[in-house]
Amino acid sequence: MDSAESRLAVGVVGTGRVGAALGAALQRAGHRVVAASGVSEASRRRADKLLPGVPLLPPQDVVRAADLLLLTVPDDILPGLVEGLAATGSVRPGTILVHTSGRHGYAVLDPATRAGALPLALHPAMTFTGTEVDVARLAGCSFGVTAPDPLRPIAEALVVEMGGEPEWIEEAARPLYHAALAYGSNYLITLVAQAEDLLAAAGVREPGRMLGPLLGAALDNALRSGDLALTGPVVRGDAGTVAAHLAVLRKEDPQAAQGYRALGRLTADRALASGQLSAEKAESLLGVLNKEADA
Repeated sequence: MDSAESRLAVGVVGTGRVGAALGAALQRAGHRVVAASGVSEASRRRADKLLPGVPLLPPQDVVRAADLLLLTVPDDILPGLVEGLAATGSVRPGTILVHTSGRHGYAVLDPATRAGALPLALHPAMTFTGTEVDVARLAGCSFGVTAPDPLRPIAEALVVEMGGEPEWIEEAARPLYHAALAYGSNYLITLVAQAEDLLAAAGVREPGRMLGPLLGAALDNALRSGDLALTGPVVRGDAGTVAAHLAVLRKEDPQAAQGYRALGRLTADRALASGQLSAEKAESLLGVLNKEADA
């Protein structure tokens, strides 16, 4: 951006983990965060830590003060928030209006766009903690960018200023894009936490220490080689081992057994499609998985 654009007045509506971090990143890039809004006590503390000195105001006042407005609220809240802000008449023509929802593109901003706002969807593909470390993690972070073609340079420039790397996502592809990220990231946490619980039940004193090197290597191999990185009893077709796993999981944690079955069937299908599992072994393996599911 040029020198004039680098001095934009930034407003943040929603000082959750994402909003506070992006506001801080924009300040580091030379912009000025002039106002923010936060409802919960945690949001207010976070704003005080990451955006010190920035006044906390009602959302409509934040909108009026901003040249660049960040709407960093949960996906389901965003449409109603945009409609409400547009109805107040607080959106000024020419305001750069950015939301960080993964699910939505820029069409969700239509009520404000009709008032003259410039709509951008910038979603950081990163997990946030609500601390200073989040700002550093934005370096090299991919952002899912969706915007009208004339505004694409502005969207990409903002991402680069925050240290990220823009990845263009078509409007219609936003739900699929977001589902893929949730599937890979959010559910990974569930899997890891459940694996830790099971190891603890097996008597392992430090489950995280045991899992860390294994999962780090598995993730690295998967990103490098995809399905060819598969290892373990499913890809080997060891139906007896899988049956033993399911038997003990049913007793220890029935929910884990259900997850194991679902992932086992998906893994078997992918191993079969990639040629790593023979049709004969797959039939036996899937028979065990489906039998256990019926039980």
